[in-house]
Amino acid sequence: QVQPVDSGGGLVQPGDSLRLSCAATGGTFSSRAMGWFRQAPGKEREFVATIGWPGSVTFYAASVKGRFTISRDNALNMVYLQMNSLKAEDTAVYYCAASTYTRVSTKKDDYAYWGQGTQVTVSS
Repeated sequence: QVQPVDSGGGLVQPGDSLRLSCAATGGTFSSRAMGWFRQAPGKEREFVATIGWPGSVTFYAASVKGRFTISRDNALNMVYLQMNSLKAEDTAVYYCAASTYTRVSTKKDDYAYWGQGTQVTVSS
C-alpha cells in the first residue's frame, strides 16, 4: 500500500506563499489520483485540490482556485501544493491523500491512504 508523507507547513503572514510536498512511499503511486484536504479546528476535513493520473487533469475548491496549484512528479513519486496569496482562513492542518482511482475526486471516501498532516498557520 502507498503511504503519503506530507511536509512543508509553517507559519506565514497573509499574502505570503508556501509549498507543501507529499512523498508517496511504499506501494503503487502510478495509476492513482492524489489530493490535498485540510481541516481547521472545530471544522470538518474539506477538499482543497486533486490531480488525476498521470497529471493532466486538476480540480480545485472554489475557495482556493486561482491561488493554489497542485502538481505531481511521477518520476519522483511526489505531489506538491503551491499556495500563493495566503489568507488567515487558509489556516488548517493539510493532508495529502492517495486515491483508489485514476480520476480526480473531491470525495474523502475515494482516498484510501492519508498522510499525517502538516500545519499551515497564516497570521500577522
